[in-house]
Amino acid sequence: MSDDSMPSIDTLAAAELDVDDIATLRRVAALYDLADPVPDGLVERIQFDMTLDALHAEIAKLQRLESELVGARGGAEPGATEVQTVTFTSPSLTTMVTITPAGAERVRLDGWAAPGAGVRVELRTEGADRTVVADEDGRFVFDDVPRGLAQFVLRSGTDPAKPPVITPSIEI
Repeated sequence: MSDDSMPSIDTLAAAELDVDDIATLRRVAALYDLADPVPDGLVERIQFDMTLDALHAEIAKLQRLESELVGARGGAEPGATEVQTVTFTSPSLTTMVTITPAGAERVRLDGWAAPGAGVRVELRTEGADRTVVADEDGRFVFDDVPRGLAQFVLRSGTDPAKPPVITPSIEI
């Protein structure tokens, strides 16, 4: 076959994909899945962290973490009573959350925000979002929360124009 009968690279690049191209791409994708698979939960974490609210929010920093809470489910046996505490700080708000096992796959979250009277606390999880209002001391509770990835969004109860405070995602 002469070089004149071969289509140019530009012609091939501009052509539509055919059955052979798609089969080749699938084989390449399978090789990547074997050699360097996407870590479990990565896509969900990215989607969870990328929200429109984050563009106009104050981001809290993970200040203190007791035990191995972030990114791991831990080795506790079902029904264990180990309590874990995490603290988030931002320029305008400090939030402490205590995580208490409430069964094999459930937890109770007791939190305190300072200053926190009337703060609306949204708990974002992979399954559903829930919102409570902190009492006059800044205390809030979420009962019967499934284990998994979680994030808090705290909004001022007195100044709706104030940007929300968003915490990093943690594994509870």
